[in-house]
Amino acid sequence: MVDEADFIARLRAIATHPAARGLDDDAAVLTVGSETLVMTHDTLVEGVHVLPEQDPADIAWKLVAVNLSDLAAKGAEPLGILLSHMLGAGDDRFVEGLHEVLDRYDVPLLGGDTVASPGPRVWGLTAIGRATHAPVPSRAGARVGDAIFVSGTLGAALAGFEAVRDGSDGDSAAYRRPVPLLADGQALAPLVTAMMDISDGLLLDARRMAEASGRTFAIDTRSVPIALPEDRREEALRWGDDYQLLFTAPESAELPVPAHRIGTVRSAGGHPLLLDGEPPEPGDTLGYEHRAPR
Repeated sequence: MVDEADFIARLRAIATHPAARGLDDDAAVLTVGSETLVMTHDTLVEGVHVLPEQDPADIAWKLVAVNLSDLAAKGAEPLGILLSHMLGAGDDRFVEGLHEVLDRYDVPLLGGDTVASPGPRVWGLTAIGRATHAPVPSRAGARVGDAIFVSGTLGAALAGFEAVRDGSDGDSAAYRRPVPLLADGQALAPLVTAMMDISDGLLLDARRMAEASGRTFAIDTRSVPIALPEDRREEALRWGDDYQLLFTAPESAELPVPAHRIGTVRSAGGHPLLLDGEPPEPGDTLGYEHRAPR
């Protein structure tokens, strides 16, 4: 069986339409007449992306929010969603949470599908947006000498996950109900050279952006703001689920939103990622990657 990266590599031979962006981006970008549409799809699996017995209202919120976060990374304005829902316990709560998040971000439900099946539950969602700036930011485009920025602290989702898992009274909001940074993404779109949201861990996503751009990202790990104790910094940089924006911009750019500089873009050479001046150790787990069961 192939892993996630290998499978996507095989799909690239099929996804030849320019809107697919070579499957190297967070979303498809399709020009229709005078409009540019941005479309993305994400899936949540019980026991993988959400905990068993988690409040279905929180699952609905997260399902919508992670898709809107992909639109945020393209500077897009949401137009609507299509939902795929597996029927089961707590459906009333799921509908309540769905209504809440769609109302919060003023996004209409346009349609979708429902299924019923034994086993772990699976939810899918397609979000459709309208580009607010051209060209639409991508993972590619980082230039030598650009500064690397992150929009906020990392590790809050890991702390929230542990609070939900352990049933503690810790702050779990970042894990249960992530906030898509739509306004920040739209404000940054005219200035950035590359941008994506951090879903699978800062280090893994930074490597992906560096590879897409054909550059090396040199990151000062101590400059990354974290929401965990210092002795858990490595976990905060790898765990993911925070949905902050990772972007590059010229050093001289006046950013319209708060952000933290964490590194510099260099010309490609040796390894796409340098951490405090050194490449990661071979086999280092930089973040979360799906692997098929064997």
